[in-house]
Amino acid sequence: MSEQVANDFLQLVRYGLRSADDPHIVASVKVMDGVLKTDTPSGPVWHRYNGDGYGEHADGSPFDGTGIGRGWPLLVGERDHYALAAGEDALPYINAMVAMTGKGGLLPEQVWDAAPIPEKGLFPGHPSGSAMPLVWAHGEFVKLCHSAVRGTPIDRPANTWKRYQGKVPKIDYRLWRLRQRPRQLLVGQELRVLLQAPFTLHWGINGWQSVQDTDSEDWGLGHVVLLPVQKLSAGNSVQFAIQKQGGKAMAPPPAQRSDSPRNPSSPGLPLSCAMPQEV
Repeated sequence: MSEQVANDFLQLVRYGLRSADDPHIVASVKVMDGVLKTDTPSGPVWHRYNGDGYGEHADGSPFDGTGIGRGWPLLVGERDHYALAAGEDALPYINAMVAMTGKGGLLPEQVWDAAPIPEKGLFPGHPSGSAMPLVWAHGEFVKLCHSAVRGTPIDRPANTWKRYQGKVPKIDYRLWRLRQRPRQLLVGQELRVLLQAPFTLHWGINGWQSVQDTDSEDWGLGHVVLLPVQKLSAGNSVQFAIQKQGGKAMAPPPAQRSDSPRNPSSPGLPLSCAMPQEV
Protein backbone atom coordinates (compact mmCIF):
# COMPACT_ATOMS: atom_id res chain seq x y z
CA MET A 1 0.00 0.00 0.00
CA SER A 2 1.16 3.50 -0.75
CA GLU A 3 -1.02 5.18 1.88
CA GLN A 4 -0.33 5.28 5.61
CA VAL A 5 -3.12 3.95 7.85
CA ALA A 6 -3.26 4.61 11.59
CA ASN A 7 -5.92 5.08 14.27
CA ASP A 8 -5.26 8.70 15.24
CA PHE A 9 -8.59 9.84 13.80
CA LEU A 10 -10.44 7.95 16.56
CA GLN A 11 -9.57 10.80 18.92
CA LEU A 12 -11.90 13.07 16.94
CA VAL A 13 -14.78 10.97 18.25
CA ARG A 14 -13.35 10.37 21.70
CA TYR A 15 -12.87 14.09 22.32
CA GLY A 16 -16.24 15.10 20.86
CA LEU A 17 -15.17 16.75 17.60
CA ARG A 18 -16.96 14.21 15.39
CA SER A 19 -19.77 11.76 15.96
CA ALA A 20 -19.19 8.01 15.80
CA ASP A 21 -21.55 7.72 12.83
CA ASP A 22 -19.90 10.45 10.78
CA PRO A 23 -19.53 8.89 7.30
CA HIS A 24 -15.84 9.76 7.07
CA ILE A 25 -15.17 8.23 10.49
CA VAL A 26 -17.14 5.07 9.69
CA ALA A 27 -15.26 4.63 6.42
CA SER A 28 -11.93 5.22 8.15
CA VAL A 29 -12.73 2.65 10.84
CA LYS A 30 -13.50 0.09 8.14
CA VAL A 31 -10.10 0.71 6.51
CA MET A 32 -8.30 0.73 9.86
CA ASP A 33 -9.85 -2.57 10.94
CA GLY A 34 -9.09 -4.13 7.57
CA VAL A 35 -5.43 -3.10 7.58
CA LEU A 36 -4.34 -2.98 11.23
CA LYS A 37 -6.49 -5.51 13.08
CA THR A 38 -5.30 -9.04 13.92
CA ASP A 39 -7.48 -11.64 15.62
CA THR A 40 -5.75 -13.67 18.36
CA PRO A 41 -6.93 -16.25 20.90
CA SER A 42 -7.04 -13.42 23.45
CA GLY A 43 -9.17 -11.24 21.21
CA PRO A 44 -8.61 -8.65 18.49
CA VAL A 45 -5.54 -6.40 18.63
CA TRP A 46 -4.47 -3.45 16.50
CA HIS A 47 -1.13 -2.33 15.12
CA ARG A 48 0.11 1.24 15.25
CA TYR A 49 0.27 1.69 11.47
CA ASN A 50 0.95 -0.35 8.37
CA GLY A 51 4.64 -0.96 7.75
CA ASP A 52 5.57 -0.51 11.42
CA GLY A 53 9.05 -1.97 11.95
CA TYR A 54 9.20 -1.78 15.74
CA GLY A 55 8.88 -5.34 17.03
CA GLU A 56 10.36 -8.83 16.86
CA HIS A 57 11.44 -10.36 13.58
CA ALA A 58 9.39 -13.09 11.91
CA ASP A 59 11.54 -15.79 13.59
CA GLY A 60 10.93 -14.24 17.03
CA SER A 61 14.37 -12.71 17.39
CA PRO A 62 14.40 -9.36 19.22
CA PHE A 63 14.05 -5.96 17.61
CA ASP A 64 17.51 -4.74 16.62
CA GLY A 65 16.69 -1.53 14.82
CA THR A 66 14.45 -3.38 12.38
CA GLY A 67 11.64 -5.83 12.83
CA ILE A 68 7.88 -6.21 12.47
CA GLY A 69 5.51 -4.11 14.54
CA ARG A 70 3.18 -6.25 16.65
CA GLY A 71 -0.26 -5.68 18.15
CA TRP A 72 -0.62 -3.17 20.99
CA PRO A 73 -3.15 -3.84 23.81
CA LEU A 74 -3.19 -0.07 24.31
CA LEU A 75 -4.82 0.30 20.92
CA VAL A 76 -7.51 -2.21 21.88
CA GLY A 77 -8.53 0.31 24.52
CA GLU A 78 -8.54 3.17 22.03
CA ARG A 79 -10.63 1.12 19.59
CA ASP A 80 -13.03 0.29 22.43
CA HIS A 81 -13.54 3.93 23.28
CA TYR A 82 -14.79 4.37 19.74
CA ALA A 83 -16.98 1.26 20.05
CA LEU A 84 -18.47 2.72 23.21
CA ALA A 85 -19.30 5.98 21.42
CA ALA A 86 -20.87 3.97 18.59
CA GLY A 87 -23.19 2.21 21.03
CA GLU A 88 -21.39 -1.13 21.01
CA ASP A 89 -20.67 -3.38 23.98
CA ALA A 90 -17.34 -2.41 25.54
CA LEU A 91 -16.92 -5.62 27.52
CA PRO A 92 -15.37 -7.83 24.78
CA TYR A 93 -12.55 -5.32 24.34
CA ILE A 94 -12.01 -5.06 28.10
CA ASN A 95 -11.85 -8.85 28.32
CA ALA A 96 -9.35 -8.93 25.46
CA MET A 97 -7.03 -6.51 27.26
CA VAL A 98 -7.27 -8.64 30.43
CA ALA A 99 -6.44 -11.79 28.44
CA MET A 100 -3.35 -10.11 26.99
CA THR A 101 -1.69 -9.55 30.36
CA GLY A 102 1.36 -11.47 31.53
CA LYS A 103 1.49 -13.88 34.45
CA GLY A 104 1.72 -11.02 36.92
CA GLY A 105 -1.37 -9.32 35.50
CA LEU A 106 0.71 -6.63 33.78
CA LEU A 107 -0.11 -5.24 30.34
CA PRO A 108 2.72 -5.43 27.82
CA GLU A 109 3.57 -2.92 25.16
CA GLN A 110 2.95 -5.52 22.42
CA VAL A 111 1.59 -9.04 22.09
CA TRP A 112 2.71 -11.73 19.69
CA ASP A 113 0.36 -11.89 16.70
CA ALA A 114 1.81 -14.61 14.49
CA ALA A 115 2.15 -18.41 14.67
CA PRO A 116 3.42 -19.65 18.06
CA ILE A 117 7.15 -20.13 18.64
CA PRO A 118 7.13 -22.12 21.91
CA GLU A 119 10.90 -22.33 22.23
CA LYS A 120 11.00 -18.51 22.47
CA GLY A 121 7.94 -18.21 24.68
CA LEU A 122 5.91 -16.48 21.96
CA PHE A 123 2.22 -17.32 21.74
CA PRO A 124 -0.52 -15.41 19.85
CA GLY A 125 -2.35 -12.89 22.00
CA HIS A 126 0.22 -13.03 24.81
CA PRO A 127 3.14 -10.75 25.70
CA SER A 128 6.00 -10.61 23.26
CA GLY A 129 9.48 -9.52 24.25
CA SER A 130 8.43 -5.88 24.49
CA ALA A 131 8.36 -3.68 27.59
CA MET A 132 6.08 -4.84 30.42
CA PRO A 133 4.35 -3.20 32.13
CA LEU A 134 3.49 -0.38 29.76
CA VAL A 135 1.97 2.10 32.20
CA TRP A 136 0.34 3.95 29.30
CA ALA A 137 -1.67 0.80 28.53
CA HIS A 138 -2.64 0.41 32.20
CA GLY A 139 -3.87 4.00 32.24
CA GLU A 140 -5.91 3.35 29.11
CA PHE A 141 -7.43 0.24 30.69
CA VAL A 142 -8.46 2.13 33.83
CA LYS A 143 -9.99 4.93 31.76
CA LEU A 144 -11.77 2.40 29.56
CA CYS A 145 -13.39 0.65 32.53
CA HIS A 146 -14.49 4.01 33.95
CA SER A 147 -15.81 5.10 30.53
CA ALA A 148 -17.75 1.86 30.14
CA VAL A 149 -19.51 2.43 33.47
CA ARG A 150 -20.27 6.07 32.68
CA GLY A 151 -21.23 5.43 29.06
CA THR A 152 -19.04 8.21 27.65
CA PRO A 153 -15.25 8.75 27.44
CA ILE A 154 -14.00 9.80 30.86
CA ASP A 155 -11.28 12.00 29.37
CA ARG A 156 -13.47 13.87 26.89
CA PRO A 157 -12.94 17.62 27.49
CA ALA A 158 -16.19 19.11 28.75
CA ASN A 159 -15.76 22.43 26.96
CA THR A 160 -14.95 20.74 23.66
CA TRP A 161 -18.08 18.62 23.90
CA LYS A 162 -20.16 21.64 24.89
CA ARG A 163 -19.04 23.47 21.76
CA TYR A 164 -19.05 20.72 19.13
CA GLN A 165 -21.08 17.74 20.46
CA GLY A 166 -19.64 15.65 17.67
CA LYS A 167 -20.98 17.90 14.92
CA VAL A 168 -19.00 19.43 12.08
CA PRO A 169 -19.07 23.21 12.68
CA LYS A 170 -20.73 25.37 10.08
CA ILE A 171 -18.48 28.30 9.23
CA ASP A 172 -20.60 31.37 8.51
CA TYR A 173 -17.68 33.64 7.65
CA ARG A 174 -14.77 33.84 5.19
CA LEU A 175 -11.29 34.83 6.33
CA TRP A 176 -9.10 37.15 4.24
CA ARG A 177 -5.38 37.44 5.06
CA LEU A 178 -2.31 38.52 3.12
CA ARG A 179 -1.48 34.85 2.57
CA GLN A 180 -5.08 33.75 2.08
CA ARG A 181 -6.99 35.92 -0.39
CA PRO A 182 -10.32 34.46 -1.43
CA ARG A 183 -11.96 36.02 -4.45
CA GLN A 184 -15.49 35.03 -3.61
CA LEU A 185 -17.88 34.81 -0.68
CA LEU A 186 -20.85 32.53 -0.34
CA VAL A 187 -24.14 34.35 0.03
CA GLY A 188 -24.84 34.79 3.73
CA GLN A 189 -21.19 34.77 4.80
CA GLU A 190 -19.51 37.49 6.83
CA LEU A 191 -16.10 38.67 5.62
CA ARG A 192 -13.31 38.88 8.21
CA VAL A 193 -10.07 40.63 7.32
CA LEU A 194 -7.20 39.59 9.59
CA LEU A 195 -3.74 41.20 9.85
CA GLN A 196 -0.99 41.21 12.46
CA ALA A 197 -0.90 44.98 13.01
CA PRO A 198 -3.71 47.53 13.58
CA PHE A 199 -5.28 48.80 10.36
CA THR A 200 -8.24 50.63 8.87
CA LEU A 201 -10.32 49.02 6.14
CA HIS A 202 -11.61 51.39 3.48
CA TRP A 203 -14.42 49.47 1.80
CA GLY A 204 -17.54 49.66 -0.29
CA ILE A 205 -19.92 47.57 -2.35
CA ASN A 206 -20.82 47.29 -6.03
CA GLY A 207 -17.99 49.38 -7.45
CA TRP A 208 -17.16 51.47 -4.38
CA GLN A 209 -20.64 52.57 -3.42
CA SER A 210 -21.62 53.24 0.21
CA VAL A 211 -17.94 53.65 1.17
CA GLN A 212 -17.01 53.28 4.83
CA ASP A 213 -13.85 53.20 6.96
CA THR A 214 -13.70 50.58 9.72
CA ASP A 215 -10.91 50.30 12.29
CA SER A 216 -9.65 46.85 13.24
CA GLU A 217 -10.20 45.25 16.64
CA ASP A 218 -7.43 43.59 18.63
CA TRP A 219 -8.43 39.95 19.15
CA GLY A 220 -5.19 38.98 20.84
CA LEU A 221 -3.97 36.70 18.06
CA GLY A 222 -4.40 39.38 15.42
CA HIS A 223 -6.30 42.48 14.36
CA VAL A 224 -9.67 41.93 12.70
CA VAL A 225 -12.30 43.86 10.78
CA LEU A 226 -15.73 42.26 10.41
CA LEU A 227 -17.59 43.26 7.26
CA PRO A 228 -21.36 42.79 7.66
CA VAL A 229 -22.09 41.68 4.11
CA GLN A 230 -24.28 38.68 4.93
CA LYS A 231 -27.41 40.28 3.45
CA LEU A 232 -25.89 40.95 0.03
CA SER A 233 -27.31 38.75 -2.71
CA ALA A 234 -25.58 36.99 -5.58
CA GLY A 235 -24.26 39.41 -8.17
CA ASN A 236 -23.23 42.06 -5.65
CA SER A 237 -19.54 42.73 -5.03
CA VAL A 238 -17.29 43.98 -2.24
CA GLN A 239 -14.23 46.19 -2.66
CA PHE A 240 -11.73 47.19 -0.01
CA ALA A 241 -8.33 48.80 0.55
CA ILE A 242 -6.13 48.36 3.61
CA GLN A 243 -4.55 51.31 5.43
CA LYS A 244 -2.43 51.59 8.54
CA GLN A 245 -4.29 53.33 11.29
CA GLY A 246 -3.33 56.98 11.05
CA GLY A 247 -3.92 57.23 7.33
CA LYS A 248 -0.79 55.71 5.77
CA ALA A 249 -1.74 53.34 3.01
CA MET A 250 -0.64 49.74 3.17
CA ALA A 251 -1.77 49.29 -0.43
CA PRO A 252 -2.20 51.38 -3.61
CA PRO A 253 -5.40 53.46 -4.02
CA PRO A 254 -8.58 51.40 -4.49
CA ALA A 255 -8.92 49.84 -7.92
CA GLN A 256 -12.25 50.51 -9.62
CA ARG A 257 -12.84 46.91 -10.52
CA SER A 258 -14.37 43.69 -9.30
CA ASP A 259 -12.63 40.35 -9.74
CA SER A 260 -14.70 37.70 -11.47
CA PRO A 261 -15.65 34.69 -9.36
CA ARG A 262 -13.97 31.39 -10.12
CA ASN A 263 -17.34 29.78 -10.78
CA PRO A 264 -19.71 32.39 -12.24
CA SER A 265 -22.66 30.00 -11.93
CA SER A 266 -22.30 29.60 -8.15
CA PRO A 267 -24.19 31.93 -5.77
CA GLY A 268 -21.35 34.12 -4.54
CA LEU A 269 -20.16 37.66 -3.99
CA PRO A 270 -17.06 38.73 -5.96
CA LEU A 271 -14.38 40.46 -3.90
CA SER A 272 -11.72 42.90 -4.95
CA CYS A 273 -8.87 44.57 -3.11
CA ALA A 274 -6.35 47.27 -3.84
CA MET A 275 -3.62 44.73 -3.12
CA PRO A 276 -2.53 42.17 -5.76
CA GLN A 277 -4.87 39.19 -5.81
CA GLU A 278 -2.77 36.04 -6.26
CA VAL A 279 -5.05 33.14 -5.44
